[in-house]
This record gives sequence, structure tokens and C-alpha cells, in this order.
Amino acid sequence: MSQRIYFDRKWKFNETFSEEMLSSFMENGTEVNLPHTCKEVPFHYFDESSYQMICGYQRLIVPDEAWQGKRLLLTFDGVGHQSEVYLNGKKLYEHFCGYTAFTVDITNEIRYDIDNLLTVKVNSKEEIDQPPFGFVIDYMTYGGIYRDVYLDIKDPVYMKNIFLMPKVDEGITVSGKSSEEIADLEVPGQLTTVIELSDEAKALAEDRRLSVRQILNDKQISEQPMAAKGLTKTLAGNVKLWDVESPALYQLTTEILVDGEVKDSNISMVGFRHSIFKKDGYYLNGRKVKIRGLNRHQSYPYVGYAMPESMQRQDARILKKELGLNAVRTSHYPQSHYFIDECDRLGLLVFTEIPGWQHIGGERWKDIAVKNTREMVEQYRNHPSIILWGVRINESQDDDEFYERTNEVAHKCDPTRQTGGVRCYKKMNLLEDVYTYNDFVHSGKNEGCEAKDKVTSDVEKPYLISEYNGHMYPTKSFDWEEHRMEHTLRHARVLESVNSYEDIAGSFAWCMFDYNTHKDFGSGDRICYHGVMDMFRNPKMAAAVYAAQGKDEDVLEVTTSMDIGEHPASVRGDTYIISNADSVRMYKNNLLIKEYDTHSDLFPHLEHGPVVIDDLIGDEMMKNEGFSAKQNELVKICLNETAIHGYKMTPKVIWAALRLILFHHMSMNDAVGLFQKYIGDWGGESKSYRFDAVKDGKVVKSVVKKPMTKVMLGVDVSSNELIETNTYDVASVRVVASDENKNILPYFQEAMLLETEGPIEIIGPKVVPFRGGMAGIYVKSCFEEGDATLRIHCESAATVEIKFHVSVMPK
Repeated sequence: MSQRIYFDRKWKFNETFSEEMLSSFMENGTEVNLPHTCKEVPFHYFDESSYQMICGYQRLIVPDEAWQGKRLLLTFDGVGHQSEVYLNGKKLYEHFCGYTAFTVDITNEIRYDIDNLLTVKVNSKEEIDQPPFGFVIDYMTYGGIYRDVYLDIKDPVYMKNIFLMPKVDEGITVSGKSSEEIADLEVPGQLTTVIELSDEAKALAEDRRLSVRQILNDKQISEQPMAAKGLTKTLAGNVKLWDVESPALYQLTTEILVDGEVKDSNISMVGFRHSIFKKDGYYLNGRKVKIRGLNRHQSYPYVGYAMPESMQRQDARILKKELGLNAVRTSHYPQSHYFIDECDRLGLLVFTEIPGWQHIGGERWKDIAVKNTREMVEQYRNHPSIILWGVRINESQDDDEFYERTNEVAHKCDPTRQTGGVRCYKKMNLLEDVYTYNDFVHSGKNEGCEAKDKVTSDVEKPYLISEYNGHMYPTKSFDWEEHRMEHTLRHARVLESVNSYEDIAGSFAWCMFDYNTHKDFGSGDRICYHGVMDMFRNPKMAAAVYAAQGKDEDVLEVTTSMDIGEHPASVRGDTYIISNADSVRMYKNNLLIKEYDTHSDLFPHLEHGPVVIDDLIGDEMMKNEGFSAKQNELVKICLNETAIHGYKMTPKVIWAALRLILFHHMSMNDAVGLFQKYIGDWGGESKSYRFDAVKDGKVVKSVVKKPMTKVMLGVDVSSNELIETNTYDVASVRVVASDENKNILPYFQEAMLLETEGPIEIIGPKVVPFRGGMAGIYVKSCFEEGDATLRIHCESAATVEIKFHVSVMPK
């Protein structure tokens, strides 16, 4: 049977590789643990050349005598970007991709009489001739051994690769069914398995001594002779569906046996579903699903790509649970299996693609890209969440010969999924199954997206928008309110427009969070502020547009602080309520002003779009001033229009004012007095506004807007339990400076001082400023069990103390 040993701990590292590392162990090297970045960087304002180097990693492998006669397979899940692997000074392998895994067979090179020296030469310079390099790139590429390394010890009779193709009948549909009904539905399942056998296993298969057994959860579904070609088909019985609403997963154990004795096994999670892009949209299990997603980079502040399992999974949970999305695009490269595995668990659809950004290199470069395609598909095809392979270099020009090869490889390695290829030009050659296009047409006042027939070169094929917004309106969390609100509305407008077209499969906004980028892009500080979240995954205002389309969390966002001095000439302009409740009740000084339906007339194709706040008065004047209902409405028109849009004599205002003068004998002085009493508050008592989100007749969330008197720190901790299994664990702490009513203070920029106690440490600096009233901290375990404390000190707020417990699991 197989055994897996993780080699994530106790590596030696040097920023400069030397030939001496091939023959001698670096006693003076820096001890590091994986995932590891070759260079920690500041939050912003740094030179991208700092992480570009040829560095060296070393580790000793002390073999067990029990390994004798076994096959030893050493796998690197991700090394950025060009790597050479040496054992005891002998070069065994080189790999030319920073985003796919590779495996080195060290069986015949391991020595049992010594401690074996494993050396890895890692080149993270951006001048190397392989994807995504060759020209400018709008993201940092970082470097180092930033994913797991592990050794599989196997019997010579083993499975080199396994491709699982679970399926259900194409005629099955869940259209019209509720989430509960989908979760309870069972349908007949089928399973096709393709196994690549080792040479020893093939020989036994030809002698008819090899068999395969498969167990679904705890039920054996098949045991049959294994042919040398490694293909089996079986009925899986009745199964529940993998769906965005209820992603049923099954543990499938596949064993190969020789004369009844198990020699190798593979355990994979599988999902039974039918997924297809059609001319008129995307269908999952026979039901049309509008894809609503964001693009995600795999980077983090300070450490680039180097974050362990917990943080990878956390990003998937944020996308699904906090942002209410049903899809993600892994721009612009394959990402961590932990992230994709969490998408499997959550029912988050994935569009993943080969590495690259606009540039296509020479023939060698293209050959590497074709190999990257094969590696991507073979390594990720057992994930049910993946619905589309991206087989073009992002935003590149047409190159039919090249892209015929990538499409051919993808379809050969996985005949069950369709291909796409992200473009930024219309009417390009379409070799893929789906025309995927970055639609940046929306500039604020025009249409949200273009119609399919204006873009695609073949209207009979499916069409998907792969990016929008982003660089069209960069937005910082500390931008002024009207800028942040316009950013929010642009996301809503594009979603609205996409939903209005039946033949657009869906869209992926650019992007999930802000990210470090090269000098050629961004705001001059090496950051692209294109996200609906900041780099620490704190939500900006625009995040509420997506969250409000989800059901997992109650959402209520008011797009204004109600402070008139934030706006030119103290004119508020239109402001909005965003909520996924049934309605929102607005109160002023505890008096009901208006109850708003969250199904917006401005965004009829969004289930819950932004709703304009158009009344700041309500019926107060009828009670206090003795106005009739008609007079009250006329006065409200004048006062609300003035408060919201300024002193503009619009036809609506002129009509109301004339009627007040002619029929109610009111004067301008009367209007000024009423404005000061019911809207303005200069020199008087400050007004308090409360918004109550109501769902099924109950208040589920409230927002209170009033002048702040106190700064408070709020924290969102990903987990208070740090659990070390193969390597260190990390918890994220998102910190918000708010008033006493939990409203973010967007211009709060003071620093917080971080202090730790116990077996944890801070990633990055210990003095961190707030940006837009928000900040973030990453806490890392230190391979020691026990209790730990993080203290956050801030001069303007009370100290916050967070307790952690570190558990170290047996290896």
C-alpha cells in the first residue's frame, strides 16, 4: 500500500544559488518551512526585482529501510518559476512552469547508506523564456517553493494517474426545484475510470492477474479485471447531484489488486453532475444558471503566493459565503488544489486557465504552454467544480496553429469539459467551445455590457464575459464617498446588463481583491486597486452588490454616511440602500420615514439591486405642521429635491413650488425654515438615521447613521484554532475601525501595534496602518502546541485581545 510523507518542514534556503549546494549541505542557510516565498515584500512601494533571483533550497532525505523495493515519487505542487531538482549532486528533473505540479522518480537515485541531499535550484527572474513571461504582466509573479512537497512511497504495481468521469443522464433536470428538493433528489449515476498503470502493473494486467475495486463512500460499486489500457465503466447506483445549491460529494476509493491483494489505492472526492455551455447560456443539471463570479489572484500581502491550506480554503469561503457568488475564474493560471477542493465542497463553479498574460513567445515558449495545458488538465480534471478550461493566453492575439494544439490537448485529456479562451478583442477566430471575452465597454453612463452578436464571431456557440470593470474605475477603500459609490453602481450596472441578455452565460468581474502589480500598472505604489475587497479581503462598498444576490448572509449596506460636508456644495446626490432582505425601513430620530422594497426599479434584472433613497422627511410635517397629505407631498418634493440634488429649479420643483405659493400661500422663508427643521441640522440637534432590513416580517439587520463619538476596533478572525498537520497554519484577522454603531470610518489612518504571546508570530510588520478604516493581520503558528494571544493596540481605541490555540498533529 501507498504512504505519503510531506516534506514541508526544515528546508535550508539561500537567496543566491551556488554550485556548492549540489554537493554540500548549507549549514549556514536560513531554515524555512513551506509554503515559502523567496522574498518577503512590503505592502506597497517596492521594486518587483526584489523577488527575482536564482535561489537554492536544500533538504536531507533520510530513507527508511522499508522503502527498499518500493517506488519513490517526489512531487512539488508549485515552484515559482523554473526549477531544477538534484539528488546527491545529480540533476534529475527540470520544470518550466510556476503554476503546475511535477513529480520526480527518485527510486533509483536514493541511497540507503547516507542522508541524501535534495537540492532545488529555483529561478524566479522574469526574463526566462516560458509563460507567462516575455513582456509586461499585470500582476506580481513572486517566487519560491510556495506549495507542498511530498514523497509517495508505492509498490511497483501502482496507478500513475487516474481520471474519474462521474456522470448522470443528460435528460435529468432540477429546473423549478428548491434547494431542499435538489439536496434530496437521487438519480442513477455512472462512473467511467481511466487509469494510467505503471509498467509492472501493465504486465500483470496482460497476464490477467490485475483487478480494480471501487468503493463509493462505504459501498462497493465494482470489482472487475483490469485491462492494460486501464479503462473501466460501472454503475454507481442512485446518487445525489453536485450542484451550486447542494454540492453532494462522494468519497471514491479506487484500489488495484494483484491476486486479491491491494497494491495501490487512490481516494478522491467526486461529484455527479451534468454541466454544459449552450448557445443560450450555461446549464447545470438541466437548469439554466447565470454565472456570477469574480476573478481571483492567488497572492497575499508580504508573502506573495506562499500561504498554506487554511488561507486557500478561506478565499473560497469568502467568495461563496460572504460575496454570494456561484463562480470564480482563477486568473491567470492554475491555483492551489486546496482552493479548488474548497470550491468542490461549496458548490462554486471554476473557470481555470493556463499561465499567461497577452504575450505569445517563440516555438519553445509555445511548446511549454502546450505542456502547461496538459499538466493543468491532467492535474485538475477530477475536481467537479471545474466547468471550463481556459486554453488561450489571456488577452492574446490569434494564433490558430498554437491554439489548435492547446484545444486538442485539452479535449484529448478531458473529453467531458468544454474549452474557452479569454480575449479582449471582438470577432476573433474561435477554435474553442465558448467565446470568452473581457468586456470593458461600461464607462459609467453607457450600457453595462455589449450584446453577444456584437462580440462573438460565431453566435451559434456559447458566450461568456470573463472580465469587466477593474481598470475602468480603480477604487481605493479610502476614496471619497461618491467615488466609492460610483464604483459600486458600475458593478451593479454591468450585472444588471448581463442578466438582461438571455444568451450571455454570465460574467466574472475584475476582481476579487486589490493586488500587487508591476510598475507599468496600478497607482504608482505597485498596487492595482481593482478589487471589490482590499488586499486583506476586507470588503469595499461594491462588495455589497454581490453579497446582496446571495442568501447565506443577511446584507444591508447604506452607501452614504449622511454627512453633507463629504459632498461638493453639501449636495448629497443620489444615495442607495443595498440589501437582500424583503424590504428596508428607514427611520429618522426613531420615526419611520419610508419602507423601501429591495427589488429595485433601476435594476429590474437583479434580484436585489441598489435602491435610491428618495425621502428624508416622511410624514412628519403632517403631524407637526398640520399639513394635509397633498401639501405634505408638495413640500417634500421641494425639500427632498433640494437636499439630494441641490438648488436646481427643475420642472418638478417649479410645479410643486407654484402650487404651494398659489394654493397654500407659502413663501420662500417658510421653505427655508422647514428645510432647516426637517433636513438640515446646523447648530441644532444632530439627526439619527436607522435602517432596518426586514425578512419574513422580522428585522434581521440594522444600520445606524449618526455623528460618531467613539472609535472602536472590530475583528473578524478566520479561526482561533491553528492546526498544524504537514506544516505551519495561518489565521487571518481582518480589522475594522468603526464608530459605536459599527460603521467603518473610511478616513481613519492611524496605526495599530501588534503584540504576540505564545507559539505564534506575525507575518509582515508589527506596526500596521489602517487604510480606509480597515487593516489586516496574518498570524502564523510556530510548530509548538499551546495557547497564544494576539493584542492589537491603537491609540484611539481600546486594546483588542484575541486568543488562539495551536495544535500540532502527529506526523
